[in-house]
Amino acid sequence: MLKEITSERLPIKMWLTDIEEGALQQARNLANLPFAYQHIALMPDCHQGFGMPIGGVLALEDIVIPNAVGVDIGCGMCAVKTTLQDISVPRIKEIMSEIRTVTPLGFKHHKQPQDESRMPSGHDISALRVVGREYINALYQLGTLGGGNHFIELQKDTGGNIWIMIHSGSRNIGKQVADYYNRLAISLNEKWKSPIPRSAQLAWLPSHSMEGREYMNEMQYCIDFAFANRKLMMERTLEIFSKNFKGEFNAFPMINIAHNYAAEEKHFDKNVIVHRKGATLAEKGTVGIIPGSQGTHSFIVKGKGNPQSFNSCSHGAGRVMGRKQAQRTLDLQKEIKRLNDMGIVHALRTPKDLDEAASAYKNIDTVMQAQQDLVEVVERLQPLAVIKG
Repeated sequence: MLKEITSERLPIKMWLTDIEEGALQQARNLANLPFAYQHIALMPDCHQGFGMPIGGVLALEDIVIPNAVGVDIGCGMCAVKTTLQDISVPRIKEIMSEIRTVTPLGFKHHKQPQDESRMPSGHDISALRVVGREYINALYQLGTLGGGNHFIELQKDTGGNIWIMIHSGSRNIGKQVADYYNRLAISLNEKWKSPIPRSAQLAWLPSHSMEGREYMNEMQYCIDFAFANRKLMMERTLEIFSKNFKGEFNAFPMINIAHNYAAEEKHFDKNVIVHRKGATLAEKGTVGIIPGSQGTHSFIVKGKGNPQSFNSCSHGAGRVMGRKQAQRTLDLQKEIKRLNDMGIVHALRTPKDLDEAASAYKNIDTVMQAQQDLVEVVERLQPLAVIKG
């Protein structure tokens, strides 16, 4: 931990020293919630979000806040290490082109519904009002990347092994669940005359109420859907590799970890609901994934189980400028040259693409340095090629 603020009802413990004013004010709002527990934790990739800063960790007593999870419920990372080494640039370009043919990007979805057996199991869909309404649409979105900072990346570790890494979430079904329950919470909070101002964007639900239980159940479905989504994209990517390198490599078991969710956990001898919004579980021994920005290293890590962070770490590098600001101010040719000089196969073509340029993000090495008490680095991965949503 690098800094602690003690001026609010609860302390704000920070793994960064430089934080934008908007994110800090959001953290102060969290620290003054009457049902917030112990302290607020801010990871080194922290930046402003809606209601709760991205990179924030919040523990609540018997309360759940939809906006403290966010609209991309279950968004997270998966990665597979292979025994393959040394892929030529022309071969990489062919593979990335094939990946694009089987994985819709951005707002695109499949033209046919995907195999229903790949959808999450163990849920009573009839009891999930939003999921039930969106289920058919979700069949077309399963195995699609989405937009923003979502990506499929080929990487190489320090031993020369090729890795495949995917960052994606629950697509529109997660957004629909988040929006529905946030609107419901706002309506109920007004009815209950909640002391928390609506402007804070932190409308809440009692976790044991009918509405709170329904949200938690639908949220869990979206977490499972996001995992199924990443898994299908990874399987199809591995199929492409298998076709291109018949019998030449093996793949290790997939690593998967989410960074937008709420879960019941025990911390400081109390059962609470921990909200991680752009933060990753880092219990002792937990294997996690911390990606860099486009053109920088990513990391496979192992958690140290630091109770001060509620057993959490960062979920990435974190933005230093908004998307529109990046598009307005960054130099396209400079950003393209940076990637070309590193030999990275990329799709940075127009000023619109600058919202995901490396310069729009914090320095990943600085972020990793700031959380040495949260995780240990297992693998450092160098980017070879990237597909952005």
